[in-house]
Amino acid sequence: MCKQILTKKNYYSILGIEKNANDDEIKKVYKKLAIKFHPDKNSAPQASEAFKKVSAAYVCLSDPEKRRHYDQTGEEPGNSQP
Repeated sequence: MCKQILTKKNYYSILGIEKNANDDEIKKVYKKLAIKFHPDKNSAPQASEAFKKVSAAYVCLSDPEKRRHYDQTGEEPGNSQP
């Protein structure tokens, strides 16, 4: 399961949600995934990296401004390449 998360690039696919998901849906899915991949709960070798990726997706998609920017550019604000 960790490998599946780590191979995904799109935040929506990482969380397994549709692009039109509302804040409650995002939060609900994040909580489930956070519990599943938290390094204290999951001893899989890549659980920590998967948890970080899930958390980054949640942080971006739960903030309306960051989500709008992500939807327009495909990148998280502040991560643009020069």
